[in-house]
Amino acid sequence: MARFAVRSALLGAVLLAPPALAQKGAGDVIYVPTPQVVVDTMLRMAQVGPEDFVIDLGSGDGRVVITAAKRGARALGVDLDRHLLGVANDAAQREGVAARATFREQNLFQTDLSAATVITTYLLPEMNVKLRPRILELKPGTRVVAHDYHMGEWLPDERETLSVPEKTVGNPGVSYVYLWYVPAPVAGRWRAQIPVGNATLPLEFEIEQRYQILTTRANAVQGRPARLQFPSLRGDTLAFTLELGPGRPPARYQFRGRVSGDELHGTVSVWESNVRRDGAFSAERIATGVAATN
Repeated sequence: MARFAVRSALLGAVLLAPPALAQKGAGDVIYVPTPQVVVDTMLRMAQVGPEDFVIDLGSGDGRVVITAAKRGARALGVDLDRHLLGVANDAAQREGVAARATFREQNLFQTDLSAATVITTYLLPEMNVKLRPRILELKPGTRVVAHDYHMGEWLPDERETLSVPEKTVGNPGVSYVYLWYVPAPVAGRWRAQIPVGNATLPLEFEIEQRYQILTTRANAVQGRPARLQFPSLRGDTLAFTLELGPGRPPARYQFRGRVSGDELHGTVSVWESNVRRDGAFSAERIATGVAATN
């Protein structure tokens, strides 16, 4: 994103960057272009490519949208400043990507985000947090990448710190890039069948969720204690490890699958008596839990 702030009428009480440290746009707009090295890092972290549709919220001079289009993606930038929209459109024409890079005069809070595979922002934390509920309603796996400012309690999946000598706002000389994947709702009680020795036995497990952070526990399997650990969730991909307590044969399971509604389908690797077996795995949600993802 190429904008640090948008019109004061939109921001309300949110403080703008000091004018002496920013570039002046038309009217009452003060904006700060995202350094190109940061733009490149944002799009690299989000793995933007030809299959993506990128929406840049507060697109300013258009450099994020244009750079995404150069990577083969379709990209849309929204902004309220007609002067900057003109600058962005002219740049897209010069760079030969106008067919894939478009710009719209629109309030970013009123923009339809549903088609985006990647969303980019350079907004103050208050604005990111205001956008957060809408972003979390998007398709699981949608990538969100932000320059400098976080999403409050929603911790990033990845982050990078860059040395940017030309940067004079925020933390001068340093930029932070944050990446999130919209998490699938997985909270609740699940039921599956797992191979134990020569038998197939029922397994029930529970997941508690706060954004992509999970807490898990499993019921005993035929009296053997079951420990579910190392859960991870990236978009709609869920993985975890199950260990069964003392017994013959001892067993360890590694599950990885994709969540679709109340179903989980994927693969399981089973270690029994130091022998590994791989197979298909599925589970169904039998009770929905409350996911803290707002």
